Amino acid sequence: MRNVQFLTGFALLILASSLASAFDPSPLQDICVAIDEPKNAVFVNGKFCKDPKLARTGDFFLSGLDKPGNTANRLGFSVKNANVDQIPGLNTLGISAVRIDYAPYGQNPPHTHPRATEILTVLEGTLYVGFVTSNQLNNTLIAKVLKKGDVFVFPIGLIHFQFNIGKTNAVAIAALSSQNPGVITVANSVFGANPPINPDFLAKAFQLDVDAVKDLEAKF
Repeated sequence: MRNVQFLTGFALLILASSLASAFDPSPLQDICVAIDEPKNAVFVNGKFCKDPKLARTGDFFLSGLDKPGNTANRLGFSVKNANVDQIPGLNTLGISAVRIDYAPYGQNPPHTHPRATEILTVLEGTLYVGFVTSNQLNNTLIAKVLKKGDVFVFPIGLIHFQFNIGKTNAVAIAALSSQNPGVITVANSVFGANPPINPDFLAKAFQLDVDAVKDLEAKF
């Protein structure tokens, strides 16, 4: 009987631990400014923390998000990050932001953030945005055309995209529920894996000709 109780309790503990680590943990102190030098520091949530008494204004500040990014690339978009790598004071606070610029007909291609929900606000232009639900919900597309001032939410972990359908530049600001949301661009991950995924396997998975897969892998 005791063994059963122990195993039950242990299973519940493992479940609770897995749920607790699914999102950025709540901080146990006011601030935990990230530093690269581990001397006399504590390792918390991916970054070392400096002594809170040594924190300065610059640890919580970033300028430059008012300036457009360079969209002269094959996809016609640019992302400027404001996460823990740019603002050390974000460490353990569970939030970050990005500025996204889109050239006319530029796109932020299908991607996912493994550690964050995203809420996006359009500042200029017209965007077609959307996300796709999981297999359990039949891969349903949830999409909408957004104009200046509109807001849209992309749930954590789901594949989503933004496409500038206008003839002028577009700009958006997004907040994400992690200090370091991460990003997985679907095409880059599948066709640009290093080392490459076997093209025969991808051809069957995507119902494509093997030569078409090899051509895609060569592009990524």
